[in-house]
Amino acid sequence: MYSQKKRMMTKGEQNIQPIDFAAQWSKCAQAIRDNVSEQIFQTWFAPIVPLGYENNTLHISVPSQYFYEFLEERFLDLMRKVLYRYFGEGTNLEYQVMVVQDEHATVEYQSTQRTILPKQVKAVVKKDLPQMPSNDLDPHLNPLCNFETFIEGMSNKLARSVAEAVARDPGKTFNPYFIYGASGVGKTHLANAIGLRVKQLNPSARVLYVSAHLFKVQYTDSVRNNTLNDFINFYQTIDVLIIDDIQEFAGNTKTQNTFFYIFNQLHQNGKQLVMTADRAPMLLQGLEDRLITRFKWGMVAELESPSFDLRKDIFRSKVQRDGWKFPEQVIEYVAEHATGSVRDLEGIAISMMAQATIFNKEIDLELARLIVQKFTCTEEKELTIYDIIEVVCQHFGLETSVIQTKSRKHEVVLARQIAMFLAKDYTDFSTARIGKLIGNRDHATVLHACKTIKEQEEVDKKLHEELEEIRIALKNK
Repeated sequence: MYSQKKRMMTKGEQNIQPIDFAAQWSKCAQAIRDNVSEQIFQTWFAPIVPLGYENNTLHISVPSQYFYEFLEERFLDLMRKVLYRYFGEGTNLEYQVMVVQDEHATVEYQSTQRTILPKQVKAVVKKDLPQMPSNDLDPHLNPLCNFETFIEGMSNKLARSVAEAVARDPGKTFNPYFIYGASGVGKTHLANAIGLRVKQLNPSARVLYVSAHLFKVQYTDSVRNNTLNDFINFYQTIDVLIIDDIQEFAGNTKTQNTFFYIFNQLHQNGKQLVMTADRAPMLLQGLEDRLITRFKWGMVAELESPSFDLRKDIFRSKVQRDGWKFPEQVIEYVAEHATGSVRDLEGIAISMMAQATIFNKEIDLELARLIVQKFTCTEEKELTIYDIIEVVCQHFGLETSVIQTKSRKHEVVLARQIAMFLAKDYTDFSTARIGKLIGNRDHATVLHACKTIKEQEEVDKKLHEELEEIRIALKNK
């Protein structure tokens, strides 16, 4: 039978025109493929099978419950855009989840009652949100990211212990709590776990998880709609405020000023602040010193990359939660070779389960090698502007902070221009954004820098060699 995981993506009139759903889904898939890496597409979108289209609803088959939950969490906006484009505004989406019923991999469809609704994001952005009573405030927490599913090891033991202490007594122990670490080590999971435990112990507490990016969008909307006071007043009512990826505030002075005010008000009133970032506070570029100082007031804890034993435990826990049992040699092989992030481990698990289910393959070392090779060979670490600044400054023997100054010394100007030039090549940021993060310059300065370095590289052998050395260092970053 089918499990009906139906979401109302928006309100709209029912589409009564007949649609070739397979052809339209093929267009959707191609549009998605153009917007994500090939590895992500093969892992998360290639296994999707369109089953039918009726009553303005597209029915699709996915390999597991975790699979559709992951799609909801990471790719909902992208899916909504392409579905609206090719199926029409107001299209609904219904997931049907495959489960393996026996050792012979017989595929059936099993019902489950969990439904995820997209209205949560809209609720935070609405300007009338400050008037909402506390029991109506959606905290935007992922119920899967709790302390029970957070696997503990030596690399995260301190951060987890502090998180549990914060959740037991918010605003009284470590405030603010700043969690940092590389992408995929569990920062978002741990921050969510704090919020969930607080709500469990005190259901009336006003808890809110929000990404720094969404906070910026809300701030911009409030200024545009002349509702900045409502925006600030709302955030001052929060008991536990969790801001994810705080480094996204870099270069946004007005957003930082507003957050600085909100931070002070909450902290003075004994409210808990939890923040995550991809690096320690003192290494954050583009953030005001007064904010960085406050980030260090409470507790700063690092989430390190998981050890071999922890990677085994995480991978084993993931497959067991989805009702599978992998051979121990497969688990050890994955843990030994997938040394990137926890997300890599989850992606490998999903890929292996999807391959086993859809193509009736056996979970063995051969399949593990095939999947792991795809992740480790094609998944490249995404370079940040901070990485580029660090490598460029190391090459020229400069402090990273000097590139943010107004110094006109030749070596500083050259390093700044090279950083801008490489940032344009290695990131998707606009010239205006690059200028903000590198010396707080405007987009015209970045364009001039890129033009200058490109022209000089073609005629200056020494500069060409230096750029090649920097590119090699970036590749090994």
